[in-house]
Amino acid sequence: MRPAEQRPIRLPETSAVLGVRQALRAWLARFGPEDGRVAVALSGGADSLALTAAALAESAEVHALVVDHRLQAGSDAVAATAAATASSLGCRTARVLPVEVTGSGGMEAAARTARYAALDDARAGLPVLLGHTLDDQAETVLLGLGRGSGARSIQGMAPDHAPWGRPLLGVRRETTRQFCADLGLTPYEDPHNSAPEFTRVRLRTEVLPLLEDVLGGTAALALARTAEQLRDDNTALDGFAGELLLRAGAGAPVCEVLAGAAPAVRRRAVRAWLLAAGVPAVSGPHLRGIDELVVAWRGQGGVAVGGGERGTRLVVIREHGRLTLARTDRERRDRRETS
Repeated sequence: MRPAEQRPIRLPETSAVLGVRQALRAWLARFGPEDGRVAVALSGGADSLALTAAALAESAEVHALVVDHRLQAGSDAVAATAAATASSLGCRTARVLPVEVTGSGGMEAAARTARYAALDDARAGLPVLLGHTLDDQAETVLLGLGRGSGARSIQGMAPDHAPWGRPLLGVRRETTRQFCADLGLTPYEDPHNSAPEFTRVRLRTEVLPLLEDVLGGTAALALARTAEQLRDDNTALDGFAGELLLRAGAGAPVCEVLAGAAPAVRRRAVRAWLLAAGVPAVSGPHLRGIDELVVAWRGQGGVAVGGGERGTRLVVIREHGRLTLARTDRERRDRRETS
């Protein structure tokens, strides 16, 4: 089917509409593609619906991508309604992307993995705009604080991490709802967004309102501002870590060179080395154990970091003054450790 020609859209000049449009305009000026063509991940909720309508006013061409997670009865009808709304607003195309939500890590993580994979497959080279707001950013920072895994986990979401764009990280959720009301649009209310079994929902409905009450309505803004500052700090530290790793040797880093750096930089360099070597995930305990190999060497054994082919696992060892990554027989090592 030939795509329909995108029709220009006229929006009322209310405070909410102007706020969303200005946020999107600023994002496009800084990160947007030269040809002005974008895709929008549309769930039918207020945030993505407001983003889609604003994109139609600010972008040259908008394509709506609607992911159907198929996690509840009637999800296909919800997705079809969202796509129809996108078409009626003037999107050049509106596609429904059914996915299978499977895998480890819980339903939220599995749904997120399936969603991003489907969007990436369907975007046809376009950047994909996501409707995350300042409130979502605050929730993300709180989740990171709960994990306690350092500055990287509380830096929140980046406004641009190609191919994903988040123009609304400075916009409150109440603004996107008002935007939809001003346009006469009825957003879809996902029941999962009010289900208390999900940690993020409890943060949204219990923790953040309490913090806002205690701190005089500034909690979400302060958390989002903290995330922005930490992203800048993390970018600088990652740069220093990259320079350190080059000096130490990216293949098998020299421990003496690593030991002379500040701990924050040293651990980031080790993390970068592990990820480049194919270690699938690097945790705080991994880094602390490896740091002991570097700065408190007493002849201790290696640090298992997971991964490896079937029947083996990856272990970081110190050998001839360098860190090296070895593969060990998993079953034999397990027997030795438990004997």
